[in-house]
Amino acid sequence: MTNLIILALLRERPMHGYEIQQMIQTSRVDTWANLLSGSIYYALNKMEQEGLIRTEAEERTGARLRKIYAITETGEAMFQRMVRESLTITPHSVKSDFSLALSWVTTVPKEESIPLLRQNLQQLEETLEMWRVGREVKGAYGVLNGFTEAAFDNAMALLELDIDYLKRIIALVEES
Repeated sequence: MTNLIILALLRERPMHGYEIQQMIQTSRVDTWANLLSGSIYYALNKMEQEGLIRTEAEERTGARLRKIYAITETGEAMFQRMVRESLTITPHSVKSDFSLALSWVTTVPKEESIPLLRQNLQQLEETLEMWRVGREVKGAYGVLNGFTEAAFDNAMALLELDIDYLKRIIALVEES
């Protein structure tokens, strides 16, 4: 996923690692793509070794030397392949460590499991609100096209389903 995002950004224009990191964080891609900022620099180095990107220029800022990366033809081909492969992946998996743990939820005392479940619920509600705000911001900046809107709607619907699911589980644990 990291490589796909970096290649997509470099298709727009050459940029240095910090700029890539800032664009990812500003757009909040890191929150829904499970992307750690530390993995960006590792991926840049590895992709350069693999010939997917190249150093187009270097600029000095004080004592630092920044590499400005650009996508190569090999990188463009890899980007196209990755997009095609990603389009064949099921959007969401029903495999879940949470669902598996429910098999043994009764082995944990209620006074421990209920606060844990409520914490999970609160995190989901906060995440849903973050997605709602993100959708509004993207709409206000005019970058909410049909595909992005569909992705936002899908993510928010899944979060709403998970919230309802957790509320149901909490009620079942409270009744048991």
